[in-house]
Amino acid sequence: MTTLLYDGSFDGLLTAIFEVFEYKYKDVEMASRERFHQENIFAEIHEVITQTEKSERVLHKLESSLGKQGINELLKVYLSEDPEMEQLILSAIRQSIKHPDENILQNYADDAILKISKICKSVNRERHRMTAFVRFEKMQDGVFFAKVDPDFNVLPLIRKHFKDRYQDQKWMIYDLRRHYGILYDLETCDFFYPDERIDLNQYHQKFHDEEKRYQALWQRYFTKTNIVERKNLKLHIQHVPRRYWKYLTEKW
Repeated sequence: MTTLLYDGSFDGLLTAIFEVFEYKYKDVEMASRERFHQENIFAEIHEVITQTEKSERVLHKLESSLGKQGINELLKVYLSEDPEMEQLILSAIRQSIKHPDENILQNYADDAILKISKICKSVNRERHRMTAFVRFEKMQDGVFFAKVDPDFNVLPLIRKHFKDRYQDQKWMIYDLRRHYGILYDLETCDFFYPDERIDLNQYHQKFHDEEKRYQALWQRYFTKTNIVERKNLKLHIQHVPRRYWKYLTEKW
């Protein structure tokens, strides 16, 4: 068994997959250095250095066989952070090379492909819910800030949605679980990686006075328009699961 250690990035993973074929490894596993825990003391360790040239060659090969949509699906598997995501992606790429004229991602009789399909559906669902339930709060500096805690690493999938929708205001979306975010400053929309985790206690002290009034007004409106006799909590939870309530001002 050979273990390929990479830096955790998508380019790093594709570089590792390139080297699986380059060095003709058969029995392999791949893991990011951050998540790696060596259990087999006899396993051979191969350190992968991310190389854009190698990752782009893999992408070019995949585009010719799976198309951009297929690459997008494999990216979602990577963003799912599933413990088996490296092996699933490697399996799909091996099959695409073996059957270059087929869209192997539609071969649901294969266990790995079936799991890829299920993962993509789950990631798509989480992406949709993030676009629906994210709530921005105006800070003292005029920037609109939103905190999220998605099950999957979906920030790269929602960046374009928010950039297109909120082009006339500065905003930030911060992933509490993964400790990075998106920042839009009216010109650029880039990811940011703070040196220290955002302190939510200090964060609540930086609300704009206007934001506090709007929150109080919205909570009052929600309470007054609520018809107790027509309350259907089961249906409500079906459409708005409890784990998303922490984003909604009316639930505080």
